[in-house]
Amino acid sequence: MSGVAPPQTPHRLLAARAWSALRITVAAVSRTPRRLPHRRHLTSPAQCGALGSPSSTSSVCPEQKQYSPSGMAAVQGQGEERPLYKDASAPVEARVRDLLGRMTLREKAGQMAQVELSVASPRALAELGVGSLLNGGGRPPFDGASPSDWAGVVDGMQRLALSSRLAVPIIYGIDAVHGNNNVVGATIFPHNVGLGASRDAELVRKIGEATALEVRATGMHWTFAPCVAVCRDSRWGRCYESYSEDPEMVRSFTTIVAGLQGQPPADHPHGYPFLHSVRENVLACAKHYVGDGGTHKGINEGNTICSLDDLERIHMKPYPDCISQGVATVMASFSQWNGEPLHASHHLLTDVLKGKLGFQGFVVSDWEGIDHLCEPRGSDYRHCIAQAVNAGMDMVMIPFRFEKFLEDLVFLVETGEIPLSRIDDAVERILRVKFVSRVFEHPFSDPALLNVIGCKEHRLLAREAVRKSLVLLKNGKNRKEPFLPLAKNATRILVAGTHADNVGYQCGGWTISWHGDSGKITPGTSILEAIQQSVEVKTEVVYDECPIDATIEAGKFSYAVVVIGEVPYAESLGDRTDLSIPFNGSDLITRVANKVPTLVIVISGRPLVIEPQVLEKVDALVAAWLPGSEGMGVADCLFGDHDFVGTLPVTWFRYDDQLPINIGGANYDPLFPFGYGLKCSKAMEI
Repeated sequence: MSGVAPPQTPHRLLAARAWSALRITVAAVSRTPRRLPHRRHLTSPAQCGALGSPSSTSSVCPEQKQYSPSGMAAVQGQGEERPLYKDASAPVEARVRDLLGRMTLREKAGQMAQVELSVASPRALAELGVGSLLNGGGRPPFDGASPSDWAGVVDGMQRLALSSRLAVPIIYGIDAVHGNNNVVGATIFPHNVGLGASRDAELVRKIGEATALEVRATGMHWTFAPCVAVCRDSRWGRCYESYSEDPEMVRSFTTIVAGLQGQPPADHPHGYPFLHSVRENVLACAKHYVGDGGTHKGINEGNTICSLDDLERIHMKPYPDCISQGVATVMASFSQWNGEPLHASHHLLTDVLKGKLGFQGFVVSDWEGIDHLCEPRGSDYRHCIAQAVNAGMDMVMIPFRFEKFLEDLVFLVETGEIPLSRIDDAVERILRVKFVSRVFEHPFSDPALLNVIGCKEHRLLAREAVRKSLVLLKNGKNRKEPFLPLAKNATRILVAGTHADNVGYQCGGWTISWHGDSGKITPGTSILEAIQQSVEVKTEVVYDECPIDATIEAGKFSYAVVVIGEVPYAESLGDRTDLSIPFNGSDLITRVANKVPTLVIVISGRPLVIEPQVLEKVDALVAAWLPGSEGMGVADCLFGDHDFVGTLPVTWFRYDDQLPINIGGANYDPLFPFGYGLKCSKAMEI
């Protein structure tokens, strides 16, 4: 999803609103939805049911035809038959049709609305019945929220939703894109570009499993992951969210879908949403459909200019793999394809995704994504809604002005600008995912899971991922005299650079906050700390972020480790045309390497410019990408406990003017080619 700055409401007031909502008892919440006057045939649940049949294009589970509700004689109160949709033993499609037939137009519209937590009021949940909540940009429910606090907030919101007329639960979404990265204390895994360097699809599946557990522990049902963008230009601010510039490599890492949702059985219907365990798995979201990694000049939310053949050959390649694994949701891209916004593309959302590819889950917009369909953004909101919903958008990440969305959506249906059949199709898809997820039967968090957050097993998995993601680009000034592994028993070591002792910089964007931050933002081990823990007791480790010449000359250092890189960023904040090393990193490297044998570690979400004279001076060079919270994984390879196995998932260009540059392109002359990587144990490329 797209991160945003918080709304203008003060943060504490937002938190107060959220918490005040939790304190309202169910008894105090009206169970009668407020309905504005509209056409008679859509007014009552009974009348609406006559027109509420799902669209003919929607799929039905194979077992649907064999089910009969005759045995479902559960009786409530004075002989009232239990609604079929509340029968957990009934087939999903039977439940979907039953519930859809009981809903008013307003209740259907509510299911299509996703609202930000800060505006999630009792009215929104209990009266208007919004279908989903999220935390924008990973913003916590309040400052200093613990994992149990997160779970408590989600459960409180769920109680409000269950007090609505039909008691339809919400599904709660979060940007858990490299672990449950919004929660302090969670395990932070390397970002996708680093995982791409590992070439280890099974490792990525395991990371999906661990992430799902840590998300479930906080009560949430749905993560806006994985990003299966194929990044074709390093100037793009979301490069690190892409596994590779190679579509086949990105395809191989769609195993994370099975990690998050569980592995569907061999006979699972194609394209049908799947969730293995309500306790251990979460709903996944393949994003951003489609072409987000191929925009002109790498501009975020820009225009991907290519033929349909190239769109399918490059950018659409990972989606069939996600769909075949039962991915529950797909998020539309902010970007355009040849000038047409994806949020308004009937051809790509409906004809291709839902038709040709057979996707039977639901499509969700990006953050205020439909607002982008007019200028000024959101100024003609009814037009935006009509364009998106008619194109095939099922759920809209509004995220704030939900009352206007609901009012306008109802108006557009009543005036015929959006067919009721399109609304029914959207809600059918949303309800299908909800029934598949078993949130009706298990709406609340499991406190017993809280101890998995940041647990030792998950941190060891992250450490393994870090060491497998590292790419050794240079090892010695000649191949006969390798510089790595480093000696643990050196007398004195210099560690320098802005990124040596900064967990926040290691983790990058989408960590605790939308764009990330500097410092000890969450528990973890910095690279400096990892070095200190790895060397022998008698070895002196001297840390100086930016040492002067006199310090370097007088230090009598056996060797130096200089750790430099990018500051954290997310999305458009990361779009850059100048990809030189920030903080005068090249000057620092040169100053140190002129006097001490030097290893350089680059912390970045993409390749950076390494000038020839800088590369010549250093003794070793390692691309560490954005490794996350477990810096010990870096030390594992530096000191020889494990060899390097990573290879470049993207092309490392020589200078900015070469961009875009991709394997197989004309005039391919990179500094380091796609797939390049060295081992300490071999004086040759992998």
